Amino acid sequence: MGGNNPYITQSDHPLPQAPYSIRFLPGERQIVVDPTRIPYSDDGLPGSILEIALGHGLAIDHACGGVCACSTCHIWVREGLEACNPATDAEEDMLDNARAFVVGRSRLACQCVPDGSRDIVVEIPAWNRNLARE
Repeated sequence: MGGNNPYITQSDHPLPQAPYSIRFLPGERQIVVDPTRIPYSDDGLPGSILEIALGHGLAIDHACGGVCACSTCHIWVREGLEACNPATDAEEDMLDNARAFVVGRSRLACQCVPDGSRDIVVEIPAWNRNLARE
């Protein structure tokens, strides 16, 4: 269901040039990101935490298809936020609607793109863990 949201300015962000890892909490699942394989899936910005997670079989709810039109892919970046692109005004507006407690490290997984300069640790809120597969 991916695509672009025509009502927002798209983020301009650098893609990683070297491999790095994303560790997902809870469960300590770790994914090594190979920048030559981006994009891994169709939802979210290329190189975003959402598209990488989906491409590795890790489900994160995303009702809008990863186009920054909802807040269902809300995550907390526990480590490595400085290696991610800054949140746009559109993303911050969507975070205002997030279901869980929004903190300074809150991001939408569809918009958060690590640059690969360091490893990332991400926590998926309990209400957003999609444990069922169709």
